[in-house]
Amino acid sequence: MCHVLIIEDEPIVAMDLEVLLASAGATSFDVACSQDDAVASALKHSPEFITSDVRLTQGTGPLAVTEIHAALGPIPVIYITGTPGACYPRGADALVFTKPFNRAVIIKAFRECRSRSQITA
Repeated sequence: MCHVLIIEDEPIVAMDLEVLLASAGATSFDVACSQDDAVASALKHSPEFITSDVRLTQGTGPLAVTEIHAALGPIPVIYITGTPGACYPRGADALVFTKPFNRAVIIKAFRECRSRSQITA
C-alpha cells in the first residue's frame, strides 16, 4: 500500500500524476491545491509519498512540505514545477523536475524514492 499526496493546483496535471503513479504502484491519493489544504490533508491521512508543485493557489508547495515534515517526520517528496528556481525551502534529498515532465523519469524517481524509504523504515 502506498498513499500519495499530490500537491498541485492544475487539475489536469494532478489527474495525470495520479494515473501515472497508480501505474507505478501507488494505491491511494489525496490531492490538494493550496498550502493549507495540503497540510490538512496530510494530517488527516498521512502520506507515504508526496509530489508537489511550487506555486499554488495559496502558499507554496515547499512551505507545505516543510510543515508536513515538521508534523509527521520525513516523507519522500518529488517537486514537479514550471518554476524550479523558486523551489525553496527544500530538503537536500528532494528531487526537482520541470514541467512538462517526462513520465518515465517520474516513475523511476517514484520507485527509487519508495525503495529507499522502505529500506530505512
